[in-house]
Amino acid sequence: MDFADADAINQAIRLLSLRHRARAAALLAPLGLHPGQEVLLLELARTGPMIQAQLSDALGVEPPSVTLMTRKLEASGHIRRTPAPSDRRASVVELTESGQALVVRVEQLWCALAEQTVAGLPTRTVAELPGVLRAVAANVATRGARPASPPGTRSRTAGR
Repeated sequence: MDFADADAINQAIRLLSLRHRARAAALLAPLGLHPGQEVLLLELARTGPMIQAQLSDALGVEPPSVTLMTRKLEASGHIRRTPAPSDRRASVVELTESGQALVVRVEQLWCALAEQTVAGLPTRTVAELPGVLRAVAANVATRGARPASPPGTRSRTAGR
């Protein structure tokens, strides 16, 4: 791939990420939420109570980020944290009634954001988009672990 094509792809992904997060932040603000908190609430609604470490894995974020989010959501009354029966050092996180009610509003907001995001795209494209974006995300996750060799060069392990 030449630089112009690579730049176009990378810039489009960067711009989408920035704009989507900004739009999500604007929609979440009236609910008293910040980006990321809604995903935590939705995950708990999907899976039920879980240990913070499991929540961190499920969200793909570092444990300190989950700790910060859970503290804020607990302070606002949307979740509760209790010591895990099997490990008192771990906390089980669950939705409160307030959190369950907020999830309904977040789901509505999430639908509106998705509709705004794909407005004007053909139905077939919209149907294929989640799979394409998951594949792109997987490529970044797996290929980001080891830098690729520049085009035209051999990797050090090639031919071994």
